[in-house]
Amino acid sequence: MEKKIIVKGMHCKSCEILIKDELEEAGIKARVDYKKGEVTIENFDSKTDLANIHKIIEKNGYKVMK
Repeated sequence: MEKKIIVKGMHCKSCEILIKDELEEAGIKARVDYKKGEVTIENFDSKTDLANIHKIIEKNGYKVMK
């Protein structure tokens, strides 16, 4: 299953790479699209720590919208 997260504040390809790399370092596989303002978590299930994902994204200056 996948989980889409709307993220505000991504402006360029570098934003995509930063978020993707940070999530991958935490063992989370994701696709990031700055043009759509979306982060799609792959293999999302009940064991996935959504709060931790939000924390990783927001610590880099982005805002999780939902």
